[in-house]
Amino acid sequence: MSGNKEVERSSRLSATVRTVDGVRVVTLRGEIDHTAREVLGQALAPEGAAPAPRVVADLTGVGFMDSSGINVFITAHRRIGEIGGQLLLAGAGEAVRRVLALVGVDTVIPCHPTLAQALRA
Repeated sequence: MSGNKEVERSSRLSATVRTVDGVRVVTLRGEIDHTAREVLGQALAPEGAAPAPRVVADLTGVGFMDSSGINVFITAHRRIGEIGGQLLLAGAGEAVRRVLALVGVDTVIPCHPTLAQALRA
């Protein structure tokens, strides 16, 4: 496992990136809304760099997400998929799970109850 690297912060979201067994793990804390789009996008699949082949977004610390987050996750899913990779979501609380299910993201991007389960998937 390599060291943690805080990518950025918005006023409502922080993203810390680390590598676990070759998987890019993005640990998110706070709220995902329109002010956090850039922070989230850069953490998942940085512009100007090839995306990691496997990325897990750890949503354990996220208490709120609106459609801005959904759009960023779908965009990252497509970008990572273009290289044959995979984006997985892990640890979403009830409020965030509801949003993911409401718009059907959970049928497009694999969602796991815990980070450990996502890393084993």
